[in-house]
Amino acid sequence: MMIREATTEDWPAIWPFFHEIVAAGETFTYPLGLGREEARSWWLLQAPQRTVVAVDEEGTVLGTAKMNNNHMGNGAHIASASYMVDPAHAGQGVGRALCEYTLEWARAAGFRAMQFNAVVETNTHAVSLYRSLGFEILGTLPEGFNHPEHGFVGLHIMHCRL
Repeated sequence: MMIREATTEDWPAIWPFFHEIVAAGETFTYPLGLGREEARSWWLLQAPQRTVVAVDEEGTVLGTAKMNNNHMGNGAHIASASYMVDPAHAGQGVGRALCEYTLEWARAAGFRAMQFNAVVETNTHAVSLYRSLGFEILGTLPEGFNHPEHGFVGLHIMHCRL
């Protein structure tokens, strides 16, 4: 697996699993009906922020991550990131590789920490992965997310000092 900068030419490969994940309404706070072009502008970030893709030897996009400042101004020293793995490639280490990549990017860019603002508490695979990489749950917004199966569940704020 290789991780490289995403380009607009990658969007047709990203969009199907991006759309599937967002429309499922289980892990992202994005609008469920988010359209293709609006989604592209939200996900494919402009420098100095970054979006990357994980690809296999044939160039198949397995997953993607975007990384950015969590806030601006005097809070710009804290990074954030978001990840999507094509469900067809789940459980193959793609999410871990993308998360490790974003942490290294943030360290190299001089960020002091990475913070995730809204990790759905029922997304146990993500919570476990983030914890294994050094993230802690700082707090949970009770009933901050309306999960389609579990109803109102908490949103974790997770933090990793770099």
